[in-house]
Amino acid sequence: MSYTVAEIAKLLEGNVSGDGATLLTGFAPASTAVQGDLTFAENEAYFLRAQQSAAAAILVDGRFAESSKVLIRVPNARVAFAKAVPLFFPEPKFAGGVHGSAVVAPTAQIDPSAHIGPGCVVGDGVRIGARSVLQGNNHVGAQCQLGADVHLFPNVVLYPKSILGSRVRIHAGTVIGADGFGYVLDGAAHLKVPQIGQVIIHDDVEIGANTTIDRGALGPTIVGKGTKIDNLVQIGHNVTIGDHCLVVSQTGVAGSTQLGNYVVLAGQVGLAGHLKIGNGVTIAAQSGVMHNINDGQKWFGTPAQPDRQMKRQLLALHQLPELIRRVAELERQLETQSPVPAATQESSAPV
Repeated sequence: MSYTVAEIAKLLEGNVSGDGATLLTGFAPASTAVQGDLTFAENEAYFLRAQQSAAAAILVDGRFAESSKVLIRVPNARVAFAKAVPLFFPEPKFAGGVHGSAVVAPTAQIDPSAHIGPGCVVGDGVRIGARSVLQGNNHVGAQCQLGADVHLFPNVVLYPKSILGSRVRIHAGTVIGADGFGYVLDGAAHLKVPQIGQVIIHDDVEIGANTTIDRGALGPTIVGKGTKIDNLVQIGHNVTIGDHCLVVSQTGVAGSTQLGNYVVLAGQVGLAGHLKIGNGVTIAAQSGVMHNINDGQKWFGTPAQPDRQMKRQLLALHQLPELIRRVAELERQLETQSPVPAATQESSAPV
């Protein structure tokens, strides 16, 4: 698709500096941009590369000076970038209907505009909302509910009674609602605790590939609206994740832990069970958390601690090699000093 600079600026609520009639036919980074492409610059280095590129126009925020290229000035270049790219690269459309190879229970209720792709299995009592897409080989267990505009990429599995709000996107290989890891030692064997809860995922959640979210043991495991979960994440049973959280790859959250709103868990974070993590908390990558965290705090390390406290400890650790060297030098000096003879000590005593 093609747009003029003026059309893009209007859609992004930006202002044009230069020829608004310039035609834009694509979007690309400065390093690969060709004639007709739009690119973006969020800092001085990006802006310099963009000016030297073949791009026809640059998305910038208000801090940059005039350029030989056409500029679209917006409050935030990265936000504008996220909004502009889909204009040039729209997602594929899926026609409503059920593929001939799909197996759909007679009691399932599927909106006519929904797309059920090849090899899908839709269980008893399932409800699927308008314009939702099951791309292929998806298994949707009995009594699941999917809102409008849900998108399941290939091989996503929903265990029975899972509930998905509207505009939920789940990428390939993810499993929602598998049994939580619950066992009790009975004599010499581990007895399985039945997992009879469910998973509830609210509106506008996106979940990456090969992630697993376990069903609750009794009540639900909950993911709040607008939360984004990366690939290869494990969410344990009865976990509650608040609204608009970011959970980055290879993170693991143990059972019954509660996350507030706008929490950020960086890559490979591990949270112990039954914790309470407050609103606006950020936990740095590879941190192991074993304590509750109050609102707005930043923690990191293993075991994780408040960032300032952990930084002081790390600084002290960095000083250890020099401290060890100095102590060793002092010990060497003491060892080389000749001891005072006992006779000398006696002769020096007062008469």
